[in-house]
Amino acid sequence: MDDIFSIIVGSVLVKNILLAQFLGVCAFLGVSQKLESTIGMSGAVAFVMFMASAMTWLVRNCILVPFHIEYLQTIAFILVIASLVQFVEMFVHKFSPALYDSLGIYLPLITTNCAVLGVAIMNVNAQYSFVEAVVNGLANAAGFALALILFAGIRERLEEGDVPKALQGAPIAFVSAGIMAIAFLGFSGLL
Repeated sequence: MDDIFSIIVGSVLVKNILLAQFLGVCAFLGVSQKLESTIGMSGAVAFVMFMASAMTWLVRNCILVPFHIEYLQTIAFILVIASLVQFVEMFVHKFSPALYDSLGIYLPLITTNCAVLGVAIMNVNAQYSFVEAVVNGLANAAGFALALILFAGIRERLEEGDVPKALQGAPIAFVSAGIMAIAFLGFSGLL
């Protein structure tokens, strides 16, 4: 139980996928302009990350390792992730066209989101059991969502604030992201 708790705290706060490991920054900067689209992207990435953690663990331990073809791990993981993203894209397009339009190109880009592939590879490197891999996927998804939603809130406030002209837009976004990353370093003593 302590292992599960440390995986959760570590993934959400201490080793946050966005703010400590800097994986998935494309979506972090691209979608975080509006809180509404950020919540949708967080949900989509959470589903893909959770399912990818489970599916890649099964693919690796039930197919790749028994047949001694572990060298195909990255290709197999990308295929699993691409299939899951395609499913999510079709689902969102069917049931929430407004969200589909607001996410735009960033929804299919979850396939190449290095955070999703990174979590799958972290599960392998840490030699997690199936339950630990799934918990790590969920916790990293929660950490991704936390950072993305906090950043979207900050960016919305900055749009209304008095920001010097030279810092408006991307410069203030990068400064804010850096300050958030520094703030999350404060959690490093938890584990």
